[in-house]
Amino acid sequence: MAEPVISIKDIKKVYRMGDQEVHALRSVTVDIQKNEYVALMGPSGSGKSTLMNMLGCLDTPSDGSYILNGSDVSNLSDDELAEIRNKEIGFVFQTFNLIPRLSSLENVALPLVYSGMRKSKRLDRAQSVLDSVGLGDRVHHKPNELSGGQRQRVAVARALVNSPSIILADEPTGNLDSKTSIEIMALFEEIHNQGNTVILVTHEPDIAEHAHRIIRLRDGVIETDVRNESIVSALKHS
Repeated sequence: MAEPVISIKDIKKVYRMGDQEVHALRSVTVDIQKNEYVALMGPSGSGKSTLMNMLGCLDTPSDGSYILNGSDVSNLSDDELAEIRNKEIGFVFQTFNLIPRLSSLENVALPLVYSGMRKSKRLDRAQSVLDSVGLGDRVHHKPNELSGGQRQRVAVARALVNSPSIILADEPTGNLDSKTSIEIMALFEEIHNQGNTVILVTHEPDIAEHAHRIIRLRDGVIETDVRNESIVSALKHS
């Protein structure tokens, strides 16, 4: 079997609150292969947000190792983590996190500024990704001129613009109505079909059902890690 794109071994995360220790993650081990589609679930306080922060290189473990695309990122400095994040990981957030004064095109092109690409090339790339998420005709609109679903499509395009190895989505439908949620989940399915590894953090079972593998956390440990047989068998017969 190929090397996993993510390999986490015995990850622990301890936060100190005054003289108390809070064990957010207690010895979590998980491998994720390239082009998997994984949902992380769990109640509030289960450790799923902490694990997402680890996977996204937004935080480092207190103990254990994290190998991302063959590189150990467990003990990198903040600057090194920022570089890895920009190259390897595309983030999609519940609140979209778009810059209000920038157009869709400028919001999507923003991550490319740090890669040193010249402006005309950045805008060409941003246009092409916006086309791919069905927003090619909204490139000059600012976030307040777009619907919630369109804003999330801009956020998805921004996550894709650097061609990252992993798309990490944190409650991506949390602020959307059910019809728009279905459209956004269809977009994630498309992104996965194009070869991306997709990791979705959600507390909604119907959203998690779109993933091919569901990992549930409770009290800082993995409670279950199962293949979503209904999706996997449907794909086999399609």
